Amino acid sequence: MKMIASFTVDHDKLKKGMYTSRIDGDVVTYDIRMKAPNAGDYLGDNEMHTMEHIFATYVRNTEHSDNIIYVGPMGCRTGFYFLVRDNISPELAIKLVYDSMVYIRDFTGEIPGAERKRCGNYLAQDLDGAKKVAADMVAVLSDWTPEKLVYE
Repeated sequence: MKMIASFTVDHDKLKKGMYTSRIDGDVVTYDIRMKAPNAGDYLGDNEMHTMEHIFATYVRNTEHSDNIIYVGPMGCRTGFYFLVRDNISPELAIKLVYDSMVYIRDFTGEIPGAERKRCGNYLAQDLDGAKKVAADMVAVLSDWTPEKLVYE
């Protein structure tokens, strides 16, 4: 079988940040790396689940919602994928992710969709953990630029 693009990235060199993972037609996949790969510190299932609920809800409630395709966690638990249409510029993609992390960091209230009728594992939530990860990512992304979107 042909190796998929994400397996060709040297994960030993990968640091926290945001990267352009691939471009398929008009769809851009961003790699939002929240934990250093293979370092023994991974996103907890519940904090990751909470981040998914809040992150996806936030970006899909912006004026750019029609161009947001997907927000979801990586199976390796080191980050998220963020898929957008290519009419969202790299600068705007960075801003959307940064603003989402600020929103999660400062979030109060009920977690969107964390109800039995709306989620298949609604009790698996960790808002405090999600806020800590988001706060760390706010610091990481505070000076991120399109030039930094390239893997080393």
